[in-house]
Amino acid sequence: MRYGPPLLALLLLSPVLGSLPVPTDSQGERLDRIGWLAGCWETQGGNTVVEEQWMRPRGGSMLGMSRTIRAGRTVGWELVRIEVRVDRLVYVAEPSGQAMAEFAEVALTDSLVSFENPYHDFPQRITYRRQSDGALAARVESVTGETPRGFDLAYHRVACP
Repeated sequence: MRYGPPLLALLLLSPVLGSLPVPTDSQGERLDRIGWLAGCWETQGGNTVVEEQWMRPRGGSMLGMSRTIRAGRTVGWELVRIEVRVDRLVYVAEPSGQAMAEFAEVALTDSLVSFENPYHDFPQRITYRRQSDGALAARVESVTGETPRGFDLAYHRVACP
């Protein structure tokens, strides 16, 4: 039986993967507090649709992705992960056509999580809030500068594909 490159890659990576930090229970609980973010979300306005999808918390992270569709055409997308680092959550965004950016947790409750990076151009703060009706409100904004700017997204839960 021949296993070839996949087995070789696994064997070579096993020492590296085995040395990655594993979140403690308290760190995992921190991520579990935003488990309500998991699932598929959508908001629409005019000819624009924004879709966002999050995997449930597991292994010290949540993975997400989004895309913006305008007039039937994808005009933007983003890969995101929320991970536990030491004593807080970090939001790591990789948007289409831009460099990766990290935002540190600045607020966490059972219905809200907010991340900031005051050194990033825009956005500098990203906030998700679970609404009492099960909807999801997101706010993307600047926190520095003379003219504040930002926008809100009112998501509703949709069936995941």
